[in-house]
Amino acid sequence: MHFSLDAVTTTALALLLLAIGAGLKRRLKWLEHFCVPTPVVGGFGFALLAWLLRDLGLVTFELDTAMQSPLMIAFFTTVGLGGSLALLKKGGKALGVYLVACWLLALMQNGVGIGMASLLGLDPLIGLMAGATSLEGGFGAAAAFGPEAEALGAQGATTAAIASATFGMIIGGVIGAPIARWIIDRRQIPIEAEDVHDLEKLTAEERPTVASIDGPMLLRVLAIVVPIMVLGLWFKESLATHLGIILPSYVGAMFVAIVLRNLNDRFHWVSMPDNALSSLGDVALGVFLTMAMMNLKIWQLQEMGGSLLLILLVQTLAIVFLGVFVLFRLLGRNYDAAVLTAGFIGHGMGATPNAVANMSAVCEHYRVISHKAFIIVPLCGAVLIDIVAIPAITWCLNAFA
Repeated sequence: MHFSLDAVTTTALALLLLAIGAGLKRRLKWLEHFCVPTPVVGGFGFALLAWLLRDLGLVTFELDTAMQSPLMIAFFTTVGLGGSLALLKKGGKALGVYLVACWLLALMQNGVGIGMASLLGLDPLIGLMAGATSLEGGFGAAAAFGPEAEALGAQGATTAAIASATFGMIIGGVIGAPIARWIIDRRQIPIEAEDVHDLEKLTAEERPTVASIDGPMLLRVLAIVVPIMVLGLWFKESLATHLGIILPSYVGAMFVAIVLRNLNDRFHWVSMPDNALSSLGDVALGVFLTMAMMNLKIWQLQEMGGSLLLILLVQTLAIVFLGVFVLFRLLGRNYDAAVLTAGFIGHGMGATPNAVANMSAVCEHYRVISHKAFIIVPLCGAVLIDIVAIPAITWCLNAFA
């Protein structure tokens, strides 16, 4: 039996699974204790069920995930609208440290992948597909570079890349938040973001605003967010057309949102309550990531050989080591550093939305938001990392062909 779900039905199912995930987190305390992101609970649970039904030859599903992109853009627009420079003026050093760590991770993942593949008697390009190509690069880079590697003689490179991206998406969404919680509890880190100290120095106009969320308030927020999404898409297309600069769709919206937020802080055009923006962003992220998780084709992992699995396990240990013992310490060993470490593991193994879900789970657990982390991670993980990652992958493709 085959079920083909249209975009509306797929979105409705994602909402239902997100609600089920939230209910399970309330009932199963261990999920809350380990900070497992709510979208992972519901979405990955469906992916496991789909895998089982497919394996038994009973039911297959085809999902229309057309709403994923708008939801992702909506979320990152709310992130940008929360990016007050008054709150983030002290984040320059952390941004630099985090970005350099991302660049080092890209080089390390390529080195580990190629080195392990050579030791195991595999084509080095297969190891490259299990490196930054599919882990930091995600499904997009895996689908782009896999055929290129096959054209250079690496048989099965596309399958290895997609399987590795699937593995990374799952692992990145599962271990990031629990590791951050372990760091915080083990070191007994004070639960406060660095921004808290900055708030004491802000004027009344600069402080985060809070308002009751009702129908008119939601209408006002949507009337702000949706036009910014459109402006962001126009900005992205303009850069591509006139300057040849290619950016992910949501980056343009986030950039426009940051600019407009800080202009609004100065000129006070409209009231943008931070709690309303945050609530809208949480829902958009939750549905998007649930949809991404439920569409995972876990059976692709069955096609991985033991050698590829071993490479990916070593990659997992490597990023945990780099995050916990290097990045966390360089960032100051505080609460912000722990949240950033959760994000680092999320996008270093999966994707930027993975990272944000990890950070959201940690902040929800401790009830303190790290504003700095929510600006630094999307900016580095989605855009700035490619300054090193893409050239490094390209060089390795040519060097080891």
